Amino acid sequence: MKMGLYCSPWDRNNAGYGTPAYVKTYRAQIRELYTGYGPLFMSWHDGANGGDGYYGGTRELRKIDRTTYYGWDTTWGLVRKLQPGANIFGDIGPDVRWVGNEEGRAGTTCWATYTPEAPDPGKRPANGYNKYWEATEGTRNGKFWLPAECDVPLRPGWFYHETQDEQVKSPYQLLDLYYQSVGRGADLDLGLAPNRKGVLDRHDVASLKGFGDLLRQIFSVNLASGASFEASNIRGGDVRSYGPARLVDGDRYSYWATDDDVKQAELVVDAGKQVTFNVIRLREDIKLGQRIDSFAIDAFVDGGWKLIGSGTSIGANRLVRLQQNVVTNEVRLRIVGAAASVALSDFGLFREPAHADPPSIVRDRAGMVNVLVSGPLGSIHYTLDGSEPGLGSPLYLGPFALPSGGVVKARSFDENVAGEVATKKLGYAKAGWKVIEAKAGGEVLKGVVDRAIDEDEKTNWSSLQKDQLPAAKFPQDISVDMGNERVIRAFTYLPRQDRRTEGIVDRYAFYISLDGKDWEKVAEGEFSNIRANPVEQVVPLDHPIKARYFRFSAIDVLAGNGVVVNELGVR
Repeated sequence: MKMGLYCSPWDRNNAGYGTPAYVKTYRAQIRELYTGYGPLFMSWHDGANGGDGYYGGTRELRKIDRTTYYGWDTTWGLVRKLQPGANIFGDIGPDVRWVGNEEGRAGTTCWATYTPEAPDPGKRPANGYNKYWEATEGTRNGKFWLPAECDVPLRPGWFYHETQDEQVKSPYQLLDLYYQSVGRGADLDLGLAPNRKGVLDRHDVASLKGFGDLLRQIFSVNLASGASFEASNIRGGDVRSYGPARLVDGDRYSYWATDDDVKQAELVVDAGKQVTFNVIRLREDIKLGQRIDSFAIDAFVDGGWKLIGSGTSIGANRLVRLQQNVVTNEVRLRIVGAAASVALSDFGLFREPAHADPPSIVRDRAGMVNVLVSGPLGSIHYTLDGSEPGLGSPLYLGPFALPSGGVVKARSFDENVAGEVATKKLGYAKAGWKVIEAKAGGEVLKGVVDRAIDEDEKTNWSSLQKDQLPAAKFPQDISVDMGNERVIRAFTYLPRQDRRTEGIVDRYAFYISLDGKDWEKVAEGEFSNIRANPVEQVVPLDHPIKARYFRFSAIDVLAGNGVVVNELGVR
């Protein structure tokens, strides 16, 4: 494994942050790191551009000019001088681009070329100041060769929290991300968080091992390796140099090629026997660029050709994951369109093993837990004590009550196949809860505020409605009566889940009360990195405390003049 380093440009503790002196400090840190640890493969930079920090004890908000403060051209020039062989990653490159989200997903169309643009006309793009959403797909015929890197944490967030041990992404969740990143021609950058002992937690290790086992199981045997190939065109008729046998020779940089003027072509693959597959792999010789614009794949079934898959970009790697197994002895690849002659280096057929999808665990407002599956299965078993469900665990027969919350684990079984475990950590049920008021700068807000506590993560309450706030007024508060006293150890905030940033709270305060009149502030701070990682935020209190009422106060939002809350809760 090659070495890469990430030195964040934003230092939340340095007293000089925001001044020219700090930039010199940052470059001195880079010089130290990049000269003391041997050759680097990757130099990683992000768009961390100021915000709440301690800054030598001041604990304040500091803002910078994102386009000029770090002097990226000079900083990257220093990296080039110290580590000429390192790839430089950033929102806008200059070698590798951020994919525009921290979900681990590239676009279904993903070009390695990209033209970064600033969000404001006439401005120059920079890390943290660009139309990052366009990086998900890239730019066909863009100005720069900037392949995408898809970063995503193995856990809900980037750092270790013991309370998230049961929320580690499962092997099949990681496989899904692999298809949506590596399988779309990008890199998968999987964030691992060591625990307090400096090692990976056993839950993380088990998931990673299962993921690796799956990759080896799926891709160890190419079912097309012994096939014969018939191509509609071979470059210059030179079968030895450019024939389709190159597609299965294991060399990423040998290829089947067509003549210069041939930008549409067909390839028939005859396996010589019936094969069963559900994954197709295509690769271009990436040294010659990303040429193919669109393709289609057919299987010879029941005496005729049947379309089984299609796509746009291919690039360094394209994995087409089919919805069901295909059984055939002949497959046809059609290059529908290309910007230049075809230079395809790999064709593969693979079989992903059958598995049962994990159930979905939801709870309604009355506190009844439902375990849902997408189709009929043999049985569903669950546990409430943190153990892994097996056939000896309680059989799920219908909704059950869990008013005080806890950890629910469920697994489906179908014949000899055990599905992955689904885990859901639940706080207090919200039966009897009601919103007693919602205010912005002292003004009462209207709307269906109860959607913030309806136990439905797909609905939300928003103060962004047209008839409410013409201008931003903060703080904006939601006060909730839980009906009776509870011992609160943490509160939760689920931001909107539609990839928009308007109304997402990034600075908060949390209050509690026994009578709804006298309020005590028990927590305040910021939801770090919520823009790129808008998952449920869990904020532990300093100590357990009794309360009947709580108030969630939005001090600031990422964008917009109001607040959007998908769900609030306490544990």
